[in-house]
Amino acid sequence: MKMSEADRLSEGARRAFAAGDLPTAETMSRQLAAVSPRDARPWSLLAETALKRNRPDAAIACAERAATLGPYDPFALLMRAKCRALIGDRRSALEAAEAVTAVKLLPPEVQDGLGAVFSMLGRHERALELFRRAVAADPRNPQFVYNLAAAERMTGAFAQAESHCDRAVGLDPHFYMAHHLRADLRTWSPERNHVAALESLLAKGPRNWQGEVLLRYALGKECEDLGDYPRAFAHLAAGAALHRKQYRYDVAAEIAAIDEVILAQPPAGPGYEDAAPVFVVGLARSGTTLVERIAASHPAFVSAGETGLFGRLSRSNGGVALGTAYVEALGTLGLQPGRRTIDKTLQNYLACGRILAALPKAKIVMLTRRPMDQGWALLKALFAGTFAFSYDQAELGEYLLAFRRLLRHWRATLPESSYLELAYEDIVADQEGVSRRLIRFLGEDWDDEVLRFHAGTAPSATASAVQVRRPVYASSVGKWRHYAEQLGPLRDVLAREVPEAELV
Repeated sequence: MKMSEADRLSEGARRAFAAGDLPTAETMSRQLAAVSPRDARPWSLLAETALKRNRPDAAIACAERAATLGPYDPFALLMRAKCRALIGDRRSALEAAEAVTAVKLLPPEVQDGLGAVFSMLGRHERALELFRRAVAADPRNPQFVYNLAAAERMTGAFAQAESHCDRAVGLDPHFYMAHHLRADLRTWSPERNHVAALESLLAKGPRNWQGEVLLRYALGKECEDLGDYPRAFAHLAAGAALHRKQYRYDVAAEIAAIDEVILAQPPAGPGYEDAAPVFVVGLARSGTTLVERIAASHPAFVSAGETGLFGRLSRSNGGVALGTAYVEALGTLGLQPGRRTIDKTLQNYLACGRILAALPKAKIVMLTRRPMDQGWALLKALFAGTFAFSYDQAELGEYLLAFRRLLRHWRATLPESSYLELAYEDIVADQEGVSRRLIRFLGEDWDDEVLRFHAGTAPSATASAVQVRRPVYASSVGKWRHYAEQLGPLRDVLAREVPEAELV
């Protein structure tokens, strides 16, 4: 059967998009829109290309047009839900996602994509159900199997996640994300690890630079578990250097943003007085997820996770309007009513002053960590589009110094009744004592459930999703010393302002 011109253009555009050729995908999509003006397909793909180009306004406009033209087209409806979720419109994103589920006989690609949308919206059980359906419909698709594994990791089903990672790499040994995810799921031993297999795959040559980065970070994690520290550092350093090489990044611009916060006039009130949310903030790998889980194990609180709401809303609001908008946005998350909300958006460390101006009854908990352990923890982590300063020791050191200046600023300007700093090392040394101090600061009575935070079943989408389901452990304190010689460049930068006693 001869392919129509519209189908030819649609297939060609899809192939170009899959190959990363966005200009060709866009050109063929526009040609398809001209040939078939009532067709939703070109607008769905144009929404995808707009997202790739970081043009969210264009993406949502194209997605809305696709959904209008294809009210029963599951791909068009899915793209609308995805775009709304990505721009932070959670209420309408949830409505759009539910509209997709109303379509009968969803293709497995849509089930998988819809699972990703529900995951973004914090509906992890719905996401799991959809990922399972996608895998059942197409059990040989490694992407579907990997997405199910990632969702299982979030919900604490680590054995199932490991099994599905094994299955994904069995289907495609070059599915590098599965190797990387699997490395984080347990502490590996000499009797059980993948170091030889990963190094063999690396020696054969990954298909792209992203694959090499993922393999290097997986090897770094497993080698560190085995106590092979020189090999761990070699892989992690190579992965970090390769990752850093791919991006244009100026650490001075991010440091300037910190200095701008320090020099700015304090935001003026009045704010929204009828809510007392909790903001847990700090650099990644400093114990923020641990403190979030400790506080959320108290019956007075519920965690909203890393919402990003305050930063987005503060671009167009201030004072009472900002506080009101933030609280209203929290109301769209479907959280348990009657509890105080915990927001663990890390980068809110830049917005502490604005938070208290907009929400005077809010509580801010800032996590800190000794600088060399903090630096090593950041250097060996692979982040998705954030903390770009963490792949080069000199840049990392400069940012850590700027962060210390920011901490001094908040200590000097924020009231002790609203701002509390907790050191990761203190939590490890005295979990109960620090937990009691935390709950007292938050204004609630003590509850022994706080000490059983690791038994909680709430999903975690953070890099610490595995660690926070264990009791507090001390093995991460001082781990940088295994790499003291290799971390010399970081230490040299920090030594300009950090006392020697903090660098040993």
